[in-house]
Amino acid sequence: MLNDTTNNYLKACETWRQKILGMHIPELLDKLPELQCEEDYLTVKLFAKKFGMDLKTGVIVNLDDFSPAEIISQLNIYTFLWFSSPQARCTDLWVPFRELSGASPFAMAFEKNVLEPLAMTFSGQTEALSQAYETLGGTRLSHSDAGGLVKSFDSIPLKFLFWDGDDEFPAQANILYDRSATDFIHVESTVSLAMEGIERLAAVAGVAIKGPLFKM
Repeated sequence: MLNDTTNNYLKACETWRQKILGMHIPELLDKLPELQCEEDYLTVKLFAKKFGMDLKTGVIVNLDDFSPAEIISQLNIYTFLWFSSPQARCTDLWVPFRELSGASPFAMAFEKNVLEPLAMTFSGQTEALSQAYETLGGTRLSHSDAGGLVKSFDSIPLKFLFWDGDDEFPAQANILYDRSATDFIHVESTVSLAMEGIERLAAVAGVAIKGPLFKM
């Protein structure tokens, strides 16, 4: 049986599915050029994986095998489509999560449930993490022991910074966002984008996630 939390996320997906069905698709294509109409689907890439939203039903699937997308991916795609402003533009001004518009009330939880698990997961795994960025179509950065720039959506790139630990200090990590991120998606969804990024990086690196990462 699904637990209450999972049920709540499923209900949220259903609510968003119905909302998105009422949106005007040409307007979505105008404001988000990374979207494409391909046969019966509106397609978009999220962390290098291609998803399709059925134009008739609003259901989101993995286009590699047409299986249902994971809940976290569905919510990220739905909220991206809904909240993106037509005036949104990347600024190339990079800030930590707490400096995003509306993020400060969630800053402590973000450090505890996103940044700490990121650091714990890749402790002693700097090369695996660096290679994982490239596997997801990103690039390595020299800002830390294992930094990388990865696009969640094309419009919302993320910079992952990681410093490995030693005998005296534990590993540390940070995630930087383009300041425009909350013009493209709701601030709470910037958290779930970070979570999905960590999950994808860990999967391609072949390491198990450690620590209290938020779960969906």
